[in-house]
Amino acid sequence: MNGIRICRTGAPDVVAASDGRLTLSVPIQIKRRSGRKLVTLPNGEAAESRPWDVAATPMQLALARGHRWLAMLESGEAKSITELAAREKIDNSYMCRMLNLTTLAPDIVAAILDETLPLGVGVHELAISPPVLWAEQRKRIGVVGEELPME
Repeated sequence: MNGIRICRTGAPDVVAASDGRLTLSVPIQIKRRSGRKLVTLPNGEAAESRPWDVAATPMQLALARGHRWLAMLESGEAKSITELAAREKIDNSYMCRMLNLTTLAPDIVAAILDETLPLGVGVHELAISPPVLWAEQRKRIGVVGEELPME
């Protein structure tokens, strides 16, 4: 069994052995970019970035913070919002607003993650006193009577 060999130069090649095995030679170049490895194709182009390599938006970070803090409260890791806010060194009201994001309708959460919220909708519209009913949440951001499009 042949091992993997990384060549930096050359052209792709296929070599057939007499016993029917094929050896495929694919030249690649690996570069380190911002702490991650990037595969460069033979023509010099970089491969497309993966979704998890793209930085999160402020709205996505706010949603993640809210869910993380809710999990800490539900697990008993923190006894109250006040205790958790002190531990995280943030204001109680900010923490409460981020926790409000955990009550959003699933299609609104998906729109945050997919970056497909209607223009002009920010954390303020979603996090400050969100309506309990999902239909009212949709109405507040201008999507009346139907769910946000999901792909």
